[in-house]
Amino acid sequence: MRPAWADIHLGALRHNLEVIRARAGSKRVLAILKANAYGHGLTRIAQELGDVDAIGVARVDEALQLRNAGVTRPIVLLEGFFDAKQIPVLAVSHIQPVLHTKHQVGQLLSIQDLPEPMRVWLKVDTGMHRLGLNPEDAERVYKTLEAAPQVAARPVLMSHFACADEPQHGQNQRQIALFESIKATLPDVTTSFANSAALFAGLAPDDDWVRPGLALYGISPFAQETGRDLDLRAVMNLQASIISVRKIRAGESVGYGAAWTASKDTWIGIVAIGYGDGYPRLAPNGTPVWINGKVYPIVGRVAMDMVTVDLGDTMSAKLGDTAQLWGPDLPVEQVAEKVGTIPYELLCNVARRVNLDYLET
Repeated sequence: MRPAWADIHLGALRHNLEVIRARAGSKRVLAILKANAYGHGLTRIAQELGDVDAIGVARVDEALQLRNAGVTRPIVLLEGFFDAKQIPVLAVSHIQPVLHTKHQVGQLLSIQDLPEPMRVWLKVDTGMHRLGLNPEDAERVYKTLEAAPQVAARPVLMSHFACADEPQHGQNQRQIALFESIKATLPDVTTSFANSAALFAGLAPDDDWVRPGLALYGISPFAQETGRDLDLRAVMNLQASIISVRKIRAGESVGYGAAWTASKDTWIGIVAIGYGDGYPRLAPNGTPVWINGKVYPIVGRVAMDMVTVDLGDTMSAKLGDTAQLWGPDLPVEQVAEKVGTIPYELLCNVARRVNLDYLET
């Protein structure tokens, strides 16, 4: 028996990349590995994706972790640098920052003794209203960077959809129109707009770069669909052992706060995973768990190290059996819907104490 662990299926990861490449055609692929590769293990996933065109992370320490592990692929720093002191480190490490404010641009251009010119990306806000230059500043700043001795080659122009997971949302076409108007002022500019949702929805067909994140890990970015519907395979199989089985009588309650009471005599199983492992504490009664080919409901409150599962009156599961919390047989999209969150959160919250076992399948 084991406490919580996750099998990481590298064959599924490779399959998903093939599906993405088929969708992307000749476009280059920037694989998004931020937040510990969405809980799958940053370094190992980066090493497995050795043939992608570049890797995207959010923080400087993530980028340096990959360099220290011997990853030589281009790395794009999606939030850029937070301090001018980081710029020389990025330059010598060949890490490409995304510049999304005039303040960052000014900091870069103020450095006269940069060890070597840097490749950079320039982000423009087309409607997300989170990060990015104002559209009216894009042409001027782009051309300034293009001519700057601190910058190697032309910047990549990028933006980000706010509603790509709802392909028919009017915001998408407004953002596309604005991005196209900016591109028209910059002949031969290289661009990147499409995340997983935009790629599978076909929202940015003229992109030079696509930026898949969620789809790499076998998850659908669309509501009411799972990765299976997009020919994707779940990479993570989050599991834990049943460490106790007991029978309770009708009227008896389970767990903290006596939050669930049995309506009839039933068997319950205690599974060795909890919110200390990143499983959502607020998972309600009825959240599915997959055991031996059958779905069982969680009952009672999620504890730090344990969840309780109603095994029914015939007890078809037993001590030592393995429970799948999400994975190939129980899509994480279904668990997220029951919990009232999104798959991103469930994956990214998997705790460091959960062992990751990498399998070639």
